[in-house]
Amino acid sequence: MTELYDDGYTRCSWNTTDPVYLDYHDHEWGRPQYDSQKLFEMLCLEGMQAGLSWITILKRRAAYCEAFSNFDPQTVADYSVEKVEQLMENPGIIRNRLKINAIITNARMFLKLEKEQSFSQFLWSFVGGKPMIHYYKEQAAIPASTEESLLMSKALKKRGFKFVGGTICYAFMQATGMVNDHETGCFCFRKITNLDENNLSCPENDA
Repeated sequence: MTELYDDGYTRCSWNTTDPVYLDYHDHEWGRPQYDSQKLFEMLCLEGMQAGLSWITILKRRAAYCEAFSNFDPQTVADYSVEKVEQLMENPGIIRNRLKINAIITNARMFLKLEKEQSFSQFLWSFVGGKPMIHYYKEQAAIPASTEESLLMSKALKKRGFKFVGGTICYAFMQATGMVNDHETGCFCFRKITNLDENNLSCPENDA
């Protein structure tokens, strides 16, 4: 169930009082993202989370952006073996060779896919091009994967992407607003379901 915080806002039960987590929940998680490069960044970061907590990755996000050229696929796709070795010495990221190589592979697959259609269009096609609004009252009711995330996973794997299992894809879909999985009592659930292009942030715009 949602929880009432000291600032007067009711938020999803998975939150903590960590300001980094709160900011992410309030201003990014579940908000529709259509920019292909931003979607690429988030898909890579969700892949990095595998076996770890999301806050572990979230607190290293700036370091990841610096290490991986702000997730510019064109640049990352050209990373050399020497660059991988440099990344393996970078204390700001999770130094897992498989995960590092997966980001490079995914950048190359991104560029290949973009020759056919935009990465954004490809990913959003799995939800019909618009956010799926769910009505979960509590965290326990939210699934780890869905038919849509499994289909996305299968399609990405077929195209050569790595660390894109069904659970990772669903977390990615939640994060980028392809599905709205804020609990119904959360103030962001109400904000997101009534978003327009001039009202994209919370809680500041509630005044």
